[in-house]
Amino acid sequence: MEAKVTVKDLHKAFGSLEVLKGVSMTAHEGDVICIIGPSGSGKSTFLRCINRLEKADAGVVIVNGYEVTDKKTNINKARRHIGMVFQQFNLFPHMTAKQNIIFAPVDLKLMSKKDAETNTMRLLEQVHLSDKANSYPWQLSGGQQQRVAIARSLAMNPDVMLFDEPTSALDPETIGEVLAVIKDLADAGMTMLIVTHEMKFARDVANQVLFMDDGYIVERGAPADVFSHPTEERTQKFLNLLVFKEKQL
Repeated sequence: MEAKVTVKDLHKAFGSLEVLKGVSMTAHEGDVICIIGPSGSGKSTFLRCINRLEKADAGVVIVNGYEVTDKKTNINKARRHIGMVFQQFNLFPHMTAKQNIIFAPVDLKLMSKKDAETNTMRLLEQVHLSDKANSYPWQLSGGQQQRVAIARSLAMNPDVMLFDEPTSALDPETIGEVLAVIKDLADAGMTMLIVTHEMKFARDVANQVLFMDDGYIVERGAPADVFSHPTEERTQKFLNLLVFKEKQL
């Protein structure tokens, strides 16, 4: 099976703070990899290095055959194949949902306006928002805005999708609708790397889970193994703490 994302010995520091300390992993076509771990463990920085929103200090990142960490690589061309959804929705406030999705494919001359409009309506239907095409972000709930953001990333026809805690800024009642859209993408075979605190979602949707702590991938494996039979003490402590917190609620 084709490797879509290959990361070898990735290092990243911010000043004296070493955030990634030699991270390596491979995502093959159709993989859904959920990345879990405590805050400050390097999860978001790891994702941001994959599409060079953060410049790695050392190591190699290859996405769809593009060596992202090579200075000679046309990063804008490479990013056309990588969709990324952030914690915050980052929609253009002066544009409707439809306009937000159409903008990039037309601006980059990847589609005619007519084709982009047709594709946009298909994507809005895919994320269950076909009735909100002409709504502005301020007229949408957080969950709806995040689904528009997902559709906007999909409009570029990416080979890989990166999700950086896509539900962390949402109210509890809207989290499910966003996770359902991501699950639909998984079922359709989209290759995805997802940083998440939603453990049940990770267990149900991922085919591989990475547990990160202190800049390392401490444990990796099938969800059933990592969640039910973790072998590393740090993983066990993290999961036990989550169970304790759930019981307190």
